[in-house]
Amino acid sequence: MILFVNACVRDESRTKDLANYLLNKLDDEIVEFNLQKMDLKPLNSELLKRRDMLILNKNFDNDFFKYPNIFKKSDTIVIASPYYDLSFSALLKIFIENMNIGDLTFKYENDGNITSLIKCKKLYYITTAGGNIINDSYGYGYIKEVFSMFYGVKDIEYIKAEGLDIYGNNPDEIMKIIKNKIDKDYN
Repeated sequence: MILFVNACVRDESRTKDLANYLLNKLDDEIVEFNLQKMDLKPLNSELLKRRDMLILNKNFDNDFFKYPNIFKKSDTIVIASPYYDLSFSALLKIFIENMNIGDLTFKYENDGNITSLIKCKKLYYITTAGGNIINDSYGYGYIKEVFSMFYGVKDIEYIKAEGLDIYGNNPDEIMKIIKNKIDKDYN
């Protein structure tokens, strides 16, 4: 199963366009998490207490963990989020916060090392930027570290289209170049 984590908020999202283009190349069932339409909330004191109690009681079948249970079963994950303010959308950070569940999606060993409890072996991170992506470490770098550290995912692909709104650039041509690269790399 492919989990499509859609953190795009615009109807005419170029990031979502690239994600859909890639998804059409992949061969498996696709489950979409449209983060705009999900009822994910940033963890606050009340939610943390509830989550901690459910974890303590190993009550992972509770509806509170509905999305992490699907996340856990995904073979491949495609994340699509526009490049916002040197990073990604706040929706994506909230999603990650809600998926990182000790003893459900990862666990700490006695020596402090982390063991993944998810199936995912392949991650695609897709982003687009109107300007140039100044530093990949804040957006893609963060995603890469979270997924390699907590989930042991080593096969991580980074697909980006940047400079789309810079005067003189042709956004359609930039998107075409990236789509041609997807055709070449994923056929």
